[in-house]
Amino acid sequence: MRLLDRYLLRELLVPLVYCLSGFLVLWVTSDLITELNGLQERKLHAIDIARYYAVRLPEFVVFVLPIALLLALLYTLTNHSRHNEITAIRAAGVSLWRLCLPYFGVGFIASLAVFALNEYFVPRGTEAAEQIRNGNQPAQPGTSGHDRVYNLGINNSRDGRDWVIGVYDLRTGQMTAPIVVSRLGDGSRIELRASRAERQKSTWCFYDVSEFKRPATPDALPVLVLKTNVLAKPEFSETPEQIRSEVQLASGNSLVKAKRADIPISVILNYLRLHPYPAQGPALYTKLAGRLATPWTCMVVVLIAIPFGAASGRRNVFVGVAGSIVICFAYFVLQQISLAAGAGGRLPPWLAGWLPNMAFGAAGLVLTARVR
Repeated sequence: MRLLDRYLLRELLVPLVYCLSGFLVLWVTSDLITELNGLQERKLHAIDIARYYAVRLPEFVVFVLPIALLLALLYTLTNHSRHNEITAIRAAGVSLWRLCLPYFGVGFIASLAVFALNEYFVPRGTEAAEQIRNGNQPAQPGTSGHDRVYNLGINNSRDGRDWVIGVYDLRTGQMTAPIVVSRLGDGSRIELRASRAERQKSTWCFYDVSEFKRPATPDALPVLVLKTNVLAKPEFSETPEQIRSEVQLASGNSLVKAKRADIPISVILNYLRLHPYPAQGPALYTKLAGRLATPWTCMVVVLIAIPFGAASGRRNVFVGVAGSIVICFAYFVLQQISLAAGAGGRLPPWLAGWLPNMAFGAAGLVLTARVR
């Protein structure tokens, strides 16, 4: 069986490489045509544009890999079926499921690759691309940039604490002019003001601190309860990773951008730790479910390609091309409708994220069981 597996893998991997390369060239070219004027307005040189698309390459791979795998599978299976190779293999006692085992292995590896790219390389590539895109533009004073955020507000609804940070450094986690308001059970508040703060050994340390207590009654004046040079607050559980997630998700704009691919699962989970019941809950949980479901599209692709490509009969290999176009169109239409319904609260978030995979995966299983 190893000889057969190697043969099937070789017959799949060659068209897969061609399809993936072709789709990447097509995608980069079409994006370059769209973005060229904007890149020129930002005074980017040819080498800058090349670096820009090099760091964005993982984002393109995540999008085109399932499509390339589907097209390569349909082409390969249709070609095998056209030359009656599948019939001969099955006549030798090899079941269709065993025959397709190498294809499932490729789909599983592709799913892991998509997950790794989405979680680790795409976010970094998106940030690097924005840095390259804005590299030749003069920074406006007082505006948030790649490394610093100005006037950052954080609401920790889990612990009843609000932060207002004058300047927050995303690289080091250092704060300038932080104000932290802790809400107590009796309705009063403790307000901490400092000149700066940094995290040392999992503890926030504040410098030049003044701490006031504000009674629950609205007309009562704040009372100074503490003034010191250094104050450690181990009870402040907010981590730099959670604050960074707040920066990325607080506005909610990134949740509604269909092409936005730079929100890792870890960022969403960190945000949910600070906001167990976020106002944008349906959209956020739908985004999380969609991020979890996206990598397994490659496995669904294998399931849906088997019955369309392995059916007996002498067919032209271009049937696989036409079939892949129709299947991709139907899948992405269902995906967009499902995600929109989940974000709008019309579907449970988990169902909205997994519905396309469940529907096409179930259809692939049923159709494969009927292949003769």
